[in-house]
Amino acid sequence: MRQKIYKNSVIVFCVDIFLIVISYYLANLLRFNFSIPADILRIFFRTLPALVLIKLVCFFYFDLYRGMWRYTSIKDFFNVIKACTVSSVLIIVFIAFRHRFVGVSRSVFIIDWCLTLLFISGFRLGVRFYFESFTGDANNILDFLRQWKRSNKNTNKNLLILGAGDCGEKIYREIRDNRRMLYNTVGFLDDNPVKLHKKIHGIPVLGPIEKLAEISQAVSADEALIAIPSASADQMRRIVAICKESGIRFRTVPRMEELLNGKLSVSSIRNVSYRDLLNREVIRLNRDRIGSYLKDETILVTGAAGSIGSELCRQICMFNPKRLILYEIAESPLYEIDLELKKHFSNVEILPFLSDMRDKKQLAYVFDRYRPQTVFHAAAYKHVPMLELHPWKAIENNVIGTLNVVSCAESFGVGRFILVSTDKAVRPANVMGASKRVTEMIVQHYSEKCSSRTRFMCVRFGNVLGSVGSVVPLFKRQIEEGGPVTVTDPDVVRYFMTISEACQLILQAGSMGNGGEIYILDMGEPVKIVDMAKEMIRLSGFEPDRDIKIEYIGLRPGEKLFEELIREGEGVVPSGHKKILVLKGTDGDEKFLNEHLDELIALSGCYNRKKIMSKFAEMVDGYNPFL
Repeated sequence: MRQKIYKNSVIVFCVDIFLIVISYYLANLLRFNFSIPADILRIFFRTLPALVLIKLVCFFYFDLYRGMWRYTSIKDFFNVIKACTVSSVLIIVFIAFRHRFVGVSRSVFIIDWCLTLLFISGFRLGVRFYFESFTGDANNILDFLRQWKRSNKNTNKNLLILGAGDCGEKIYREIRDNRRMLYNTVGFLDDNPVKLHKKIHGIPVLGPIEKLAEISQAVSADEALIAIPSASADQMRRIVAICKESGIRFRTVPRMEELLNGKLSVSSIRNVSYRDLLNREVIRLNRDRIGSYLKDETILVTGAAGSIGSELCRQICMFNPKRLILYEIAESPLYEIDLELKKHFSNVEILPFLSDMRDKKQLAYVFDRYRPQTVFHAAAYKHVPMLELHPWKAIENNVIGTLNVVSCAESFGVGRFILVSTDKAVRPANVMGASKRVTEMIVQHYSEKCSSRTRFMCVRFGNVLGSVGSVVPLFKRQIEEGGPVTVTDPDVVRYFMTISEACQLILQAGSMGNGGEIYILDMGEPVKIVDMAKEMIRLSGFEPDRDIKIEYIGLRPGEKLFEELIREGEGVVPSGHKKILVLKGTDGDEKFLNEHLDELIALSGCYNRKKIMSKFAEMVDGYNPFL
């Protein structure tokens, strides 16, 4: 690497000397109408060494050899202006002191200043233009020359950008500047009539999106990029239908709620997925309120490498906490999220702990040493069929684990404790839902204790698209295998939201609680699973029941047709956020809870499904596993 840098510097240095000499000589030629007198030529050769030396010293002083010349910027251009101006002034002073301008034309130095500025800045801008226009891989001038022939072979794909707004313009600039993308943008499409036939950076807006098929053939487009992150679900459906009709390959940029940091780049371009077709409004967060309890604080997340936990960690880091503790039992996922966060958030101290929340000793050690101010408890077993088969694991992990974390949070004076719960805790039809309802009862019980300094709260929401164990990855895998896609029942419906949206609302709810609340995230309208399956099949380029069959396999153990977010006896309290409802649960019986908890925990070691389910039925209203 040093050899390449050295080679680049020597070549640029030599080119600058050549340009300085040429500028001075051309200045004399222009001044004397391309016929330089002999006496002037003698002065030229006598003054040339001093002129070159003074200019090079000024170039070094103004950092013209420190910048990476492939990234020449406006700042570099101003440095060239300053270097040329100062060097010209010093040369004039030198000539005045040495020759007193006897036989020397003053206008030569003005012309020389103009030519030096033109040549030196032009050379640097020309190099940048080459790298932006032809290649992004060359590291020195020899590579520059070597790749000239190769770069002229046009193997780029022709791209149409759908959306001529801020997003489309930014994506175009990134594609233009990043030659490794191998795309040649041939035009924009936009439905706004004001933008039609205008140009963005020289690229025309060719017509409305509905004419994609006609325009793509006319310009030989290979792909289309949907660059409208604010598009509604209906708009996305319409655009996707137009793309599929045209037969052109298409991709999209993320929706607004996926861009918490506001940074959009070509690396975020992805295929259109089912979540783009959900009727979800863009979430408006009160960032100041969230930042007030996360910024410069120590935050602990259990289940930090899971679907919800890992996204929580990413979004928490956006608010610049002092320290983030990743508490996780799965070693490989923990390693991956640790690497990711340390790469993107170097300002935050990331501490991974390969730990089991059932280990009270290690929990106490972490809480005692780092004293977290806020705890997000996302760790839990959530797979319904597996917990139906192994209900003792629901006790060990969901109930005992939560009890341990809650106890440590109270003992070590945590400011806020947020439990991530589920809609399956409402009138549960399965062990997983019953165990999560018990965890809600534990959290509410601790909140009611007068001695507790911790604000305990729960956040309850439905299914999350793309999470581990959710139906979306299953359908995707089945479609890739050629089907059939299996649906439990044609009438089954579920609430859905994206992982990013769920985590944003969890953070917002955490800023609002005073203790004891159950926050319900607005899940929108429930979605029929069979409709979701059909949409995913169509997005994959197939037709349901023609190319990919849909099979109904019946409800699995513990499943029900409809999920609920509110149970009887829970009153809705106004919230400060339209996407969040607040429920004040009924006061619990401390003696009742403690006695049953002890019995439930004792049953975890007997591996008797019926006894465990019976105990859950005694504790949780609406749970009757034997119907």
